[in-house]
Amino acid sequence: MKDFQQIFGTEPETQASAPGRVNLLGEHTDYNDGFVLPTAIPQRTTVKLGFSKNAQHHFYSAELNQQVNISNNDPTPSGFASYIFGCIQLLQQEGYTIPPLNLHVTSQVPIGSGLSSSAALEVATLRGVRSLLNLDLDDVRIAQLGQQAEIQYAGVECGIMDQMASSLADTDHMLFLDTRTLERQVIAFPSGTEILVIDSGVPRTLAGSGYNQRRAECEEAARLLEVQALRDVSDPQAVEILPEPLKQRARHVITENNRVLEALQGVSAQRFGELMNASHASLRDDYEVSVTALDTLVAILQETPGVFGSRLTGAGFGGASVALVAFGQAKAIAQNVLKRYNDVGYTGRILVPASA
Repeated sequence: MKDFQQIFGTEPETQASAPGRVNLLGEHTDYNDGFVLPTAIPQRTTVKLGFSKNAQHHFYSAELNQQVNISNNDPTPSGFASYIFGCIQLLQQEGYTIPPLNLHVTSQVPIGSGLSSSAALEVATLRGVRSLLNLDLDDVRIAQLGQQAEIQYAGVECGIMDQMASSLADTDHMLFLDTRTLERQVIAFPSGTEILVIDSGVPRTLAGSGYNQRRAECEEAARLLEVQALRDVSDPQAVEILPEPLKQRARHVITENNRVLEALQGVSAQRFGELMNASHASLRDDYEVSVTALDTLVAILQETPGVFGSRLTGAGFGGASVALVAFGQAKAIAQNVLKRYNDVGYTGRILVPASA
């Protein structure tokens, strides 16, 4: 893996990092102006920056061993560089002068596992440029610019959750976020618990998945219900007037918001786990974003002693599962579950705790 000096011939001027995130409750609610409950994970993306010696930006990904050289007037590049390029373009649209940069990326955040590797890259990039140029940007504005970079330059109509979690969350608490108002509250995990994240081994890509289709279905459901967004409906019975599949999509969002709001009141580990289990069933049956491998992994977790509850996390269509487990047992549970999962023909891996 080549470092900054090997690629660019100089030492970096500054560096910044940002974590991935795992979402415990509130999946597919953020682009419906709803409520979410993520936490940061230990794995981080780190960006080192310096000034380019010519008129081009130079972006290098150590994990991909890939370099992209690009000018401001060039078309948006593909892959990892699209997120970085989008962040720089948006900063310039904000009125900041961004000189040509050298930018070196390393990341521990797994790609395609539903842990927001893209948001971590966006937030780390924006933090790095803020540090390098002493820009007047707060952490909320960084999250908003990161979201717009993903929408406008990577083609994913994402909500604000991932970037807010990467910019504001820590690994010791959950971050309750109202995605309409950006009102937020740091809350403790249920007593005597910790988080376990296992990758299903089935990668997924947001732009190429049914993500944008689900968003369009939710917007149509809100229009038919005559509300600004599905967040404005709290009674699941209200969806019965909708045609299929809009009825199912709306029912998931409404019940999922209600699950987050219940958890916000402070519930036992057992009840929190029940909410997670109900969330997975809703994502599987009403939102139809699970896959057989994820259902298998979640079922094994749910029946394992010491696990309070489990669900898919992220957009679905592959990616990872998250479980709430008894404190101090995550490593042992992870190894037991992974063996059972791999024995039925899959290839999973433990993501959190990272040393499991």
